[in-house]
Amino acid sequence: MESSVVLTGCTVVDGRVLDGTGPLPGAGVWVRGERIAAVGPAAEVTAAARAAGDVREIDLGGAYVTPGLVNMHTHLSLSLPGRAGDALKDMGPYDLALYMADGARRTLLCGVTTVRCVAEKDHADFALRRAIAAGHVPGPRIYTAGRALVCTGGHGHEGSDTLECDGADGMRRGVRSQVKAGADLIKIMISGGIAGEHEQIATRQLFSDELRAAIETAHSWGRKVTAHAGPARVVAEAVELGLDCVEHGYQLTEPVTALMAGRGTALVPTLLVTRCESFFAELGVPEWMRRRSLDAGPRHLESYAMALAAGVEVLLGSDMPPFWPFEGTNATVRELEHMSGNGLGPARALYAATLGPVRWLGAEADLGTIEPGKYADLVAMDADPLAATSAFRGVRWVMRGGTVVRDDATGWAVP
Repeated sequence: MESSVVLTGCTVVDGRVLDGTGPLPGAGVWVRGERIAAVGPAAEVTAAARAAGDVREIDLGGAYVTPGLVNMHTHLSLSLPGRAGDALKDMGPYDLALYMADGARRTLLCGVTTVRCVAEKDHADFALRRAIAAGHVPGPRIYTAGRALVCTGGHGHEGSDTLECDGADGMRRGVRSQVKAGADLIKIMISGGIAGEHEQIATRQLFSDELRAAIETAHSWGRKVTAHAGPARVVAEAVELGLDCVEHGYQLTEPVTALMAGRGTALVPTLLVTRCESFFAELGVPEWMRRRSLDAGPRHLESYAMALAAGVEVLLGSDMPPFWPFEGTNATVRELEHMSGNGLGPARALYAATLGPVRWLGAEADLGTIEPGKYADLVAMDADPLAATSAFRGVRWVMRGGTVVRDDATGWAVP
């Protein structure tokens, strides 16, 4: 018999507030098995659940309940230049799998119930996705690009989380190889970035025929394409060719953000990566990388402001491991705070962390809102996330697929 539980003592709020729906105070949420069966006034929902048979009731003590967070720029096998990155690169396949599984568990416990991996080592992400789906290890739902496609010597070429491809034919083969492995989307590196020693952020790394081949091939297989990208000129060309999402966007311009908005190209700004000096110090990254990151910060914020002004869809993504303790919270929440505080605001930040990413992933039939039929991926906190995004610092209860994986009131957390 499938489990049945009713959540009471809560206010339900999700990204539909931008459309005028909710919040719903005094709510009840009935969860049967993995999915939500009913949402409404607590008394009505509880009565319906009781009439259907045995039901367990959980009083959340006045909490605000939102959908679980979605982190759209995740690397569970991240290895930056420096001491910590070198240690991770030296891991064997079994060590790496266990390291990533631990990261997945920690990600889930901080309230991130879905991730989009955008370059992972050795295709270990596919094994991890299968293990989580089978219930062997706890973790978020995983959508993954497999290995990112780069030109020879391009951004990130040093690791096994990328695949070097040259020319249009090489890009086509690269896309097909990741689809064959099980990729849900394709990631391409179209410019330099912060972590490449022998490049600059503005360094162009793919030519027009390579861009076109990668995007057309991915789209022919029903896969969206996201691109690590910094400079406006190469972003504009990729968007014209059908690019679905831009990662970082360090050096955008008003014409380019207008083009992105008009074409429906999303932006995952990853604002943390140009304002995380303490994180870099912790990992022992070299001085050239630390300097490049911090120097890019002001222009990065200008690009983000241009994107907001143009109406570009912005989505949450930390680049740092989602669970990483950072500035009094975790990297996911700190990124969302930066997005909110630099012009997005709390209501749109909630959307950018839940329903917006889910719509990009094409998963809105199952995720993103608190509605009957959706998976019961939920988090609870005491403060109102519509009043301040910092409310997510207080996540104290997490449910994934109808199973409580964290409850601070009882001290329970999935091992």
